[in-house]
Amino acid sequence: MKKIFSKQAWIFVSTFILLSVMQLISFAQDSAASSSTTTTTTQQSTTNIQPWVWVVGGAVLLLIIIALVRGGGSKGGGRTDKVTYSKTTSSEDNP
Repeated sequence: MKKIFSKQAWIFVSTFILLSVMQLISFAQDSAASSSTTTTTTQQSTTNIQPWVWVVGGAVLLLIIIALVRGGGSKGGGRTDKVTYSKTTSSEDNP
């Protein structure tokens, strides 16, 4: 007996049929074509930031800038140490 379809042809045909059935099922579930109802939703969002928030934010920013400028002037943080070193010498040449 002679084979009409090879194994690859059967796989191709069965895959084609399976995908076609899945496509028909997905089109059958689409309700946009049968329904003519339109829903429109509008949404407004307004944000009202109180003026005191801007004042507090500006003050905090100003304090941070002042702290960075004043603290970056010296590596020791403005601390100085005084060291006194005294040395006493004597010589035996004096009579």
